[in-house]
Amino acid sequence: MFLELDGHGPHYSQLTRAMKSAILSGRLVAGARLPPTRALAEELGVSRITVLTAYEQLRAEGYIVGRVGSGSYVSTSRAEPMPPQQAPSRSITPLTRYAKRARQLVDWSIPARHRDRRLDMQYGRPQVNPTLGTLWGRELAWAATHTRLEYSNVQGLPVLREQICDHLARRRGIRTSPDRILIVSGTQQAITLASRVLLDEGDEVAIEEPHYFSAWQQFGAHGASLLAIPTDQEGLVCSALPKQAPRLVMVTPSHQFPAGPTLSMARRQELLRYARIGSCWIMEDDYDGELRYESPPLPALRALDDDDRVIYVGTYSKVMFGALRLGYMVLPEVLCDDFINAKYLCDRGSPAVQQAALAHFMENGGFDRHLRFMTKELNSRRRELIAGLQQHAGDRVRIADAHAGMHITVWLSAYDHAQVDALIADAHERGLGLYSIAPHYQKPPDVPGLILGYCGLSKAQLHEATQLFGECLDAIDAAARELSPTRRRRA
Repeated sequence: MFLELDGHGPHYSQLTRAMKSAILSGRLVAGARLPPTRALAEELGVSRITVLTAYEQLRAEGYIVGRVGSGSYVSTSRAEPMPPQQAPSRSITPLTRYAKRARQLVDWSIPARHRDRRLDMQYGRPQVNPTLGTLWGRELAWAATHTRLEYSNVQGLPVLREQICDHLARRRGIRTSPDRILIVSGTQQAITLASRVLLDEGDEVAIEEPHYFSAWQQFGAHGASLLAIPTDQEGLVCSALPKQAPRLVMVTPSHQFPAGPTLSMARRQELLRYARIGSCWIMEDDYDGELRYESPPLPALRALDDDDRVIYVGTYSKVMFGALRLGYMVLPEVLCDDFINAKYLCDRGSPAVQQAALAHFMENGGFDRHLRFMTKELNSRRRELIAGLQQHAGDRVRIADAHAGMHITVWLSAYDHAQVDALIADAHERGLGLYSIAPHYQKPPDVPGLILGYCGLSKAQLHEATQLFGECLDAIDAAARELSPTRRRRA
């Protein structure tokens, strides 16, 4: 504890004044636990009697309270409340080009707009398996006693990389070896490492349109020149790629984010030929490739890659939970050393205890059981959402093919963008969180659309959410009917 004694009078008086000042100024907040007297005496270089006397004086004046068997705490009646955190200053000029670009790309006001919705259809929020917390707690307890408490292998624990190789061979058709696996903290870090290893400022990166906007932010912050390539019902339109190949093409072939189509086999072969001829790299973001319903999965793009041009990225944030912050990359052999160097310079390696817990979870079959539960439960919720939309929205929305993942996309061709913005605002007022697809485009699409996540809501809540969605559509329709006579008179 930092306490500055003023040097006037006995030590206990100095200590009493210093602690009063800390409490009244808010540095010691209400309810804060004070150090044990012996520990504070050693830290300040005074006798324990000095600290005991100061504590007794503060207790007598009501500044602190004692709890038997627990210690001394700052009183709630005399302490200042925790001062509000000040917003980061924007007065200083960005010190680097990277900082300037990041300021322009990252908008921290966006998350605050979507809080506290009773029925929140936020996409990408895995909250499905109610037993996962207990299961994961057991794995962490096991790992804590079976993990060496030192810096781990920067590439990742060998046992986890071996489990990932086995999993990829069984589930995604990818045959690889542990020395080609790099454990990262998720897709975001994978994109960051790819930017550092593959791109200089001004290098071109092709991304899908619409796209995963965090990828667009990451590449843009590193100074890449972004090429938006259109998508259709077969995924990325490979014929729209430039004749001069960019340095990197990033795709979500298993379940295009956010529009939803799967990259067809013909397009996969076409993209691989393009990379081979143009000597460019492909980043395959397989963010929810494990979650597929009612249609056979195509092999991962990496599984078809005979030229070693595909960087495969997998994550546990969706199939497990976001707080885990673990993912992995399957790297082309010639890039392994550079990516491992970049990872080392970034953080020296991902947390070993979590890696060990995950490896054990996979080894004992818990992960596969969890995946089976997830797939069954999510498919049930997906059906409930689609049935609810058909019942309450009818032909006012067009539901995109939804055979994978954790969200569906709906298009509202009968409405304009202003009406859909009003729909979202009205829904938020009613406690329903709706999310536009527009932020995932560099230019707004011709037809407005919504991304509706179904992970975080139960089937009963999804039924209620779709009913409320239909009521919001009714309100927009009613407003349009009231406005139409005025428009006719003006015409």
